[in-house]
Amino acid sequence: MSKKITIPSIFISILLASLVAIGIDQGSVNISGISLIYFCCAFIFLAQWLVFIPSYIFETEHYFDLTGSLTYVSVTLLAILFTVDISLRDILLALFVWIWAFRLGSFLFIRVKKAGSDGRFDLMKKDFWWFLMTWTIQGLWVFLTLAMALAAITSESKMAIDVFAVIGTLIWIFGFSIEVIADQQKTNFKDDPANKDSFITVGLWSWSRHPNYFGEMVLWIGIAVIAFPVLIGWQLVALISPIFVIFLLTRISGITMLESRGYKKWKDDPAYIDYLERTSVLVPFPPKKN
Repeated sequence: MSKKITIPSIFISILLASLVAIGIDQGSVNISGISLIYFCCAFIFLAQWLVFIPSYIFETEHYFDLTGSLTYVSVTLLAILFTVDISLRDILLALFVWIWAFRLGSFLFIRVKKAGSDGRFDLMKKDFWWFLMTWTIQGLWVFLTLAMALAAITSESKMAIDVFAVIGTLIWIFGFSIEVIADQQKTNFKDDPANKDSFITVGLWSWSRHPNYFGEMVLWIGIAVIAFPVLIGWQLVALISPIFVIFLLTRISGITMLESRGYKKWKDDPAYIDYLERTSVLVPFPPKKN
């Protein structure tokens, strides 16, 4: 990929994260006069860049997803440790982030180790700026998806558990369950030698071509609902969190990329074309009848 694209993308990612950090800084606790939000934002990007260095040298993507997941855990822990007044809502938000991050991080790490590589990185890991851009965008991904939780945890405004927390928890549980079940179904499918070079059409995958991404989007909406009541003023900029997750997974790194790869691989297979025509792209629905 051209430097004319990658280098500006790196700066745009940093700029966007900085602007959101400035917005959600309102009402946030400070460390020695500096907003805890700024510390969290800087930590997120530095963590990605530090792991990028050996990853580029050894041309490996094995620690990409794991690094992202561990960053979610560590930066949320950082927010909890340096916020004096911690509420039950804050603990709930941190717990849900940790559960999700540990589960997904370990799942993706084991998957790439088992497969030996991740096809998404075949070209980019050999190109310094392209690979660096990818790690930087992951930093943006972590910060923006965490924005609602970070804004709520570090906020000086606290509130007891309410209907938002209950509804948000139910939404999170639903989304997390969908994601876990979908991932496990696909793992079981791929582990069967008889399914080599085949596409999955069973379980949740018979109702959606990307049920795992649907679950991912839903669980972050749940986080946003839990966090919403304690946000004030410019902190509401953090509402970009679920919007960003949906945009990224549907337009950039998720569905668009996988749909393109899938079509390129199976476009001559009538069964695959039929699957595309009958199955919802994202939101699970019963398959269309022929």
